[in-house]
Amino acid sequence: MTAPLQIGLLVFPRVTQLDFTGPLQVFSSVPGATVHLIWKTLDPVPSDSVLMLTPTVTFADCPQLDVICIPGGFGTDALLNDEETLDFVRKQAEGAKFVTSVCTGSLVLGAAGLLKGYNAATHWSAMEMLSLFGATPTKTRVCVDRNRVTGGGVTAGIDFALTLVSLLVDRTTAEAIQLRLEYNPAPPFNAGSPDTAPADVLALMKERVAPFQARRLEAAKRAAERMM
Repeated sequence: MTAPLQIGLLVFPRVTQLDFTGPLQVFSSVPGATVHLIWKTLDPVPSDSVLMLTPTVTFADCPQLDVICIPGGFGTDALLNDEETLDFVRKQAEGAKFVTSVCTGSLVLGAAGLLKGYNAATHWSAMEMLSLFGATPTKTRVCVDRNRVTGGGVTAGIDFALTLVSLLVDRTTAEAIQLRLEYNPAPPFNAGSPDTAPADVLALMKERVAPFQARRLEAAKRAAERMM
């Protein structure tokens, strides 16, 4: 009998819940897969919204994963220089079939030294920071480079997860999950990318995210310096 796939998603304070709940819904539909929500303790973790999250396994008790996935969110800033978390991610990556992320989770992979020489995607607001970790920023919804699979911002997590299922299992399984979820996006506006958003909307968002970008860049630079 084939052992069940072990898929783990990191949950941490101020994680963007949709970064991992989209992939979680997809992965939970994979026949025979065991999905873990991982953190340092089993205490409830606050997301970046009103939703509280309950980890299912600790770093210490987590089995070797076939897939490790790092979602993004404001909380990734603290993880970039959190050696306990980075060490856990490195150790899991050694035996994982796929090392993955959604949104700014790719910066955590970078800070763990796992993206050097790889193409990688992330949220549009953090794209320039990938190069600090030796990665090549790739402006795409899902980026596959060998066993590194990285997704763009937030909603790209579903695209990422379906792509990964097609690699882990097969395309038919991925398409069946897509149909089950009725994932047939037809957004009401064409403002989901800096390339298509109206100029005034883009300017507004750039102004809003500027303070967060500055803090994240500082954390990323410190993380990159620690790797030297």
